Amino acid sequence: MRALTSLLQLPLDIVDRQHGRLFLWLPVCFAVGIGLFFAQSLEPSRVLLWALAGAGALALLALRRMPPRAAPLLIAVVAVICGFVNAGLRTHLVAEPVLGFRYYGPVEGRVIKIDRSASDALRLTLDEVVLRDVSPERVPARVRVSLHGRQDFVSPAPGMRLAMTAHLSPPPGPTEPGGFDFQRMAWFDRLGAVGYTRVPVLRVAESDPTPLLWVHQLRQSLSTALQSRLSGQTGAFSAAILTGDRSAISFDTSEALRGANLSHLLAISGLHMGLLTGAVFYALRLMLAMIPGAALTWPIKKIAAAGALVAGGFYLALSGFNVATERAFVMVSVMLVAVLLDRQAISLRAVALAALILLLIQPEVLPEPGFQMSFAATTALVAVFSIVRRLSLMTRWPRWIRGLATVVLSSAVAGIATAPVAAAHFNRISDYGLIANVTAVPVMGAVVMPAAVLALLLTPLGLQGLALAVMGQGIRWILFVAGTVSSWEGAVSRIVAPPPSTLPLIALGGVFVILWRGRWQVLGVLPVAVGFLLWALHERPTLLVSDDGGLVGRLSAEGRALSKSKGAGFAARVWLENDGDRPDQARAAARPMPPLVPPLDVAGVRIKHVTGRGWQEVAQTACRHADLVIVNKVWEGARPEFCLVIDLAVLRQSGALAFREERGALWLDTAYGVAGARYWNTPELREGKAVTAREARAKRPPVALGLRFGAAEAGEVRLAQRER
Repeated sequence: MRALTSLLQLPLDIVDRQHGRLFLWLPVCFAVGIGLFFAQSLEPSRVLLWALAGAGALALLALRRMPPRAAPLLIAVVAVICGFVNAGLRTHLVAEPVLGFRYYGPVEGRVIKIDRSASDALRLTLDEVVLRDVSPERVPARVRVSLHGRQDFVSPAPGMRLAMTAHLSPPPGPTEPGGFDFQRMAWFDRLGAVGYTRVPVLRVAESDPTPLLWVHQLRQSLSTALQSRLSGQTGAFSAAILTGDRSAISFDTSEALRGANLSHLLAISGLHMGLLTGAVFYALRLMLAMIPGAALTWPIKKIAAAGALVAGGFYLALSGFNVATERAFVMVSVMLVAVLLDRQAISLRAVALAALILLLIQPEVLPEPGFQMSFAATTALVAVFSIVRRLSLMTRWPRWIRGLATVVLSSAVAGIATAPVAAAHFNRISDYGLIANVTAVPVMGAVVMPAAVLALLLTPLGLQGLALAVMGQGIRWILFVAGTVSSWEGAVSRIVAPPPSTLPLIALGGVFVILWRGRWQVLGVLPVAVGFLLWALHERPTLLVSDDGGLVGRLSAEGRALSKSKGAGFAARVWLENDGDRPDQARAAARPMPPLVPPLDVAGVRIKHVTGRGWQEVAQTACRHADLVIVNKVWEGARPEFCLVIDLAVLRQSGALAFREERGALWLDTAYGVAGARYWNTPELREGKAVTAREARAKRPPVALGLRFGAAEAGEVRLAQRER
């Protein structure tokens, strides 16, 4: 009995040692709840969400009668429940119609966002959409259209109402099972259709006189002025960091910045917001300190913080309310409000509060690389420099050495903290990124951003030219560093995409090491090691099939060989990047692949891919030699009896396919089978119909088609569906 009592007391004793740091675990538990929600293979019902919300409320009421030592454990459970329920609530709050078919015809709507696609085409996001012969309740709240062809008749601006003839389709699913889920991102962006137009866009009505339009006009004017004063890529870079307009950034410049791990300097994120608000804060404080009466009687530190907060809000509006900028503004606001309340501005508590606010407002950002990299870098930097300050490691060094050491240490810590996230999401590591950041980021902070603030202050006097010249010199140095470092041999290493469990394990282990107090802190290294081990042992699928059946990729010793050199370029690029390969479709298509006749032999299963003219006759013939035939058209008439056919009708329900060789058998994953039945990919759920787990699996072939080969059909080979 005594042993049992001691065992029950153990978790309470452990929690007692964490007093003073328990709040830091609140956003971690909240994030765990959000992660559990997104990991579900079947959409949690409203009844379950209400039940969990009620359980959480009852648990909070029970806190008053619980022993104080046990309260933190219950609060942690409640935080997990709140994260789960909050993600479910957000999923329902953003619900809007999703286009359920391919549409071609007139499209009318109001411009709310202008950006560029991966192919560098101008792209418009429209709301207040009108589609011909589509009832209003079925029309998506927002659609996104890329503009191709000649489009110089209208200069789109936010608030302008436009009309066009466009191709629209539902947001596409993952390019491979377990890959990036664009449908989920589109759902939370209220984006119900995507497409393109090749005919000129026409203006239907003048722009609405809204604040959105005024801000956009200011952005456009500032971008034009910067590019006229600073020519070439220097002006394009300055427009990108101050207004978010990247339209003039060339492909070569973007690639150079990525190769040197400096592409984060283009995004208006935490670095830029911190530098700008920091420059404003210190400038205001210095100006007020130079006024004797103000310095002696006014709370100049708080006034400077308030001014920096206003500047940050203006910068947020100027960037077009970009998601990354919103995240950065929340983080900076928490720190500046801490100054106003006489609290420590830079601390783990401030970082935890900022994370909690962001996850409460937008729980869908948890799986996004921007959120993960921002908080990985910030948490690691605050933790490391807290140790440096506590141990007084640099106090005896000369000031210039301390400054240099601070730059090197901060770049190294941020780089190490964000490297796993960047490698997992972008499949690349810049081997010389530390060198590039050490030589470029200080110039960004000490020259470019202060000069930008000074130029803004001098603009009313017409004296901004000198400040812009200084800023231009700093930008030229950054571009020179990017071009030089990215041109070095071996500057970029390609990384294989990890399994889904890798990043959560590394993140939880890293957080445990940073936040835990006591000798058990070292245990956080174990999940990190397990995560990297799973990453190292992870094997890519042997065969991949695109969701339209038009592209097939077979993994070989030389890399993945693709079935064609053009077409389905996005899927080809994603497959090659996830393989840790160069995203060069033409080169991958030139790799040797077993010929189509005889069929591909994958783990003993004979697979045939048929496209082009006369495909149905060719597929009929191929069935005599193959176990499985994949076609990119809808099969008409009776299906062959000698093999199993996966046609476009099947692929529209299953999504992309991945074949894996494991344990002497060929296992099949489907994109929608892995993603599960969720609101963003299941029309039945959006229509209010209940879908059980069995029905969800049955609606996703090939289970419904019985993709299991018996001994009579495929010898001793088995093809099985992997169950989640």
